[in-house]
Amino acid sequence: MSKIQLMSLRHSAFYTPYLMTMAGGFLKDQGLDYEYQPESAQRTVTDSFLNGSCDVAQSAVATSFAALEKSEQPGWMHFAQINSRDGFFIAGREPELDFNWSKLQGKKVLIDHFFQPMAMLKYGLAKKGVNYQLLQVHDAGDVSQIEQTFRDGIGDYVHMQGPAPQQLEYEGIGYVVASVGDAVGPVAFSSLCARPEWLQTDMAKAFVRAYKNSVSYVLEAPAEELAAREQEAGFFPEINFDVLASTIDAYQCLGCWQSEIEISRSSYENLLEVFLYSGGISKRHSYEQVICIPPID
Repeated sequence: MSKIQLMSLRHSAFYTPYLMTMAGGFLKDQGLDYEYQPESAQRTVTDSFLNGSCDVAQSAVATSFAALEKSEQPGWMHFAQINSRDGFFIAGREPELDFNWSKLQGKKVLIDHFFQPMAMLKYGLAKKGVNYQLLQVHDAGDVSQIEQTFRDGIGDYVHMQGPAPQQLEYEGIGYVVASVGDAVGPVAFSSLCARPEWLQTDMAKAFVRAYKNSVSYVLEAPAEELAAREQEAGFFPEINFDVLASTIDAYQCLGCWQSEIEISRSSYENLLEVFLYSGGISKRHSYEQVICIPPID
C-alpha cells in the first residue's frame, strides 16, 4: 500500500473533511496508507514542500499572498476547498443571547494575531459597523497562550477557533456569543495544497477520490459519529467527546463544508476583498496564480 505524506498548518476539528479522509478509512479504500503531522517549529509546511517530504497540506489560499506580493510564484497550488467560511468564534465571560458586535467596543479582547484570522476579524467587524480601533486589543501569543490567558481571568472576550471556545463553555469559563464566519460570509478560507508536479500523479487522483468521499460523508453523518471516529484515530485525545461533537455540529450548521470541493472564483474574489481591506495585499492577484482544479481521472 502506497504511503501519502500529509500535514496541516493548524490542527483543529475545523478541518474535519480532511481529517476524515484518514479517520474514516477513505484513503485506505483508495489503496493509500498515510503519515500525518501538524506543522511544528522543527517541521514547517513550507520546508516540507521544498524538501519533498510532504505531499498534501491543509493550508489557506491566503498563504500564497506573501510570495505574490514580492512578485514570486509560490511553490505549491491550492487545489481543493476545506472550509468556505471563517471558523473562529467570539466567546465572553457570560452567556449573551442578545449579543451585538458593538458590545466589543471599549472591551479588552484577546485576538488571534495570525495573519488570516486577524484579517477576517477586521473585515467582519467592519461589515457589522464596528470600529476595530475602539477595541482594547490584546495579543497574548499563540493559540495555547490565548486560551490560558483567558482562563487566567484576563480579557472580556476572546477570539478562538473551535474546539477551544466550546471547551471553555463546557467548563463554564466562557460562552460562545458570535461567529466570525457569520459576519464575514462565504470566502475561500481553508484549502488543500500540493506541489504542481505531485498533482499530476496517480496518487493525487486517488487522494482526491478519497477526499470527495470524505466530504460527502461529513455532510451527512451526525456530529457524534464524526467525533467518535476522530477520537478513535487519536486526533483529539485531550478534548472531551461532547465538546468535540458540539464543535463539529457548529461547523456543520455554519455551512463551512460544501459538497463542491473546487475553490470557486467568487469565494476567491471575496478573499481578495478581505485582504485588500486589511492591507494584507496591495492588488488583486489572479485566481490562476494560486488555484487549480482538483486532479481527477
